[in-house]
Amino acid sequence: MKAIRVQAPGGLDKLGMTEMKAPGDPGAGEIRVRLHASSLNFHDYGIVSGAMPTEDGRIPMADGAGVVEAVGDGVAEFAEGDHVVSVFFPQWADGPAPVADFTGTPGDGIDGYARQAVTCPAHFFTRAPAGWSHAEAATITTAGLTAWRALVVDGGLKAGDDVLVMGTGGVSIYALQIATAMGARVFATSSSEEKRARLAEMGASETLNYAEDGDWGTTVAEWTNGRGVDHVVEVGGPATLAQSIDACRIGGHLALIGVLTGRSGEIPTAKLMARQQRLQGLIVGSHAMQRDMVRAMEVTGIRPVIDRSFALEEIADAFRHEESGGHFGKIVLEID
Repeated sequence: MKAIRVQAPGGLDKLGMTEMKAPGDPGAGEIRVRLHASSLNFHDYGIVSGAMPTEDGRIPMADGAGVVEAVGDGVAEFAEGDHVVSVFFPQWADGPAPVADFTGTPGDGIDGYARQAVTCPAHFFTRAPAGWSHAEAATITTAGLTAWRALVVDGGLKAGDDVLVMGTGGVSIYALQIATAMGARVFATSSSEEKRARLAEMGASETLNYAEDGDWGTTVAEWTNGRGVDHVVEVGGPATLAQSIDACRIGGHLALIGVLTGRSGEIPTAKLMARQQRLQGLIVGSHAMQRDMVRAMEVTGIRPVIDRSFALEEIADAFRHEESGGHFGKIVLEID
């Protein structure tokens, strides 16, 4: 079968197609899945670019969606023909996070889903939302569940809340969709006027160009009559956190998700303390959270925004498209 491997030390020119032996029949507690799609995330880019070193020859991609081809003894939750989607932390079933690294994450510590098929323990997957394409389902594993956990699980999102999302990547667009579907008001930032227009079409109440407004945190707070938003989906990191604190209300919740502007930097701790805000770091979520999100997607009717699809063998071009920053929503790989 076809698979993509990353040669050390990484780099998009080190991504190569290879032929490998097809996975065998599942053993007890296992399933065999024919994969049909994956989707790109910043974490995957870190692996393939070499910014996050991994084992030579690693098969990348944490997200995978496909069809169950066979089930092993003792598997009750899946049957042949079921549509399924991978989980980011297979070892995290439920409850508080038990992991602080990526040693068990597909595409990082272990081989991922840039291949045609896989045999693995059944708990590596949940069912996919009914009626979704494989490409749509593949967007849940990382981006979708991150947004869901940030707002619903950690944030306790409710109707009438105000939410700030940043940019137009997969997590931010999912967060906008989830928040609006649950009756919250959403404010959004982007440096592109075209993208701002699309954000408004999707339900954002107000948008701003952060490249032109150096004090955008205060601007967002003014949109709430000075109160500040209840939730900030903070994907930028050190260069945006201070503005996010200004945008957030006293006692509000900031979900620290991304490091797009760097891995470390100054935090205005005195202001964070004075405003009694909760800064919650998070990385994706548990198997139970993903099951809950799948049900929510079916009930709300939310469907992910897919910017562009690439064939598996075009994976380097797909990541170059991600590098450009021109995407709106998710970039996916179609696996024949």
